[in-house]
Amino acid sequence: MKESPATPASYLASLPPERREALSVVRAAILKNLPEGYVESTGWGMITYCIPLARFSQTYNGHPLAIAALGSQKNYMAVHLMNIYGSPKIRDWFFAEYKKAGKRLDAGKGCIRFRKLDDLPVALIGQTIAKTSVDELIEWHELVHAPRRAARRTARTSHPAKKPAKASRQPSKKSKS
Repeated sequence: MKESPATPASYLASLPPERREALSVVRAAILKNLPEGYVESTGWGMITYCIPLARFSQTYNGHPLAIAALGSQKNYMAVHLMNIYGSPKIRDWFFAEYKKAGKRLDAGKGCIRFRKLDDLPVALIGQTIAKTSVDELIEWHELVHAPRRAARRTARTSHPAKKPAKASRQPSKKSKS
């Protein structure tokens, strides 16, 4: 994980002009459609859009819960959309809309990669961001992580009876008589 610049502006300033311009356009679409309660920041070496820890601190890793991230990698730029990763309904809608846009999709589970701005349906990115409120993202997070937390809590509080020490596995020595 590379170190994050202090601000989104400093992140963009560190990029070559063509990437700075492309990511600035995507950033503007995200900010225009970002539901109330999310904040723009930096983390994981990218620009991030998260729920502040002051609003929701019960994350599995202690970091703010992110809905999206925007970054520049060596061979491509990427927008990470956690709602297409976490919601089959939104994922199916997104891929159908992407296909209608006539653009070639290069995607991972929640990562949309693009080499130039023309490869990305920017308005669709904004529409996708708008689909998930802060409360919905928190609900999804709790549904996924609550069973794990409960299992860890149970493991910490229940102490099984100590098992007797195992017998030695060394072969017994037989005397020759």
